Amino acid sequence: MNLDFKISGRIQKPISEVFDAVYNPKKISAYFVTGGASAPLNEGSTVTWEFADFPGPFPVTVKDCVKDKKIIFLWDATSPNQEGHPYKTTVEFIFEKLSTDNTLVTISEVGWENSESGYMDSRGNSQGWMHMLTCLKAYVEYGINLRAGFFK
Repeated sequence: MNLDFKISGRIQKPISEVFDAVYNPKKISAYFVTGGASAPLNEGSTVTWEFADFPGPFPVTVKDCVKDKKIIFLWDATSPNQEGHPYKTTVEFIFEKLSTDNTLVTISEVGWENSESGYMDSRGNSQGWMHMLTCLKAYVEYGINLRAGFFK
């Protein structure tokens, strides 16, 4: 069974603004990484994300970053593999200019272990990335932080 997933949504802002809202640590911390991001998502770097509502930190190893095009990183799967060892999944953000003020963002995550915990974790992360995309839209288009007060 393939546990990979892909979600997408349109954001009514120029591609450079949308890309920067994911890449820039100050901006992503304003709507998603509520405990802070340690640095921009530069290729070859390892950035730490922290969430006020989930225990962290979460190291994010950036494999590829092309301005206004894509960001690809590795991070730890939620649960260890069947042998009890941690493993990584790959997250890919693709930014596509649809018009001057309209950007399509596609987020995919691949590399889940084909197991019950891999299935549960991939479903949880697909929900999390959809939430992130919704928060990104609200922040970039309206300056609203949807995560404020959302979680305990």
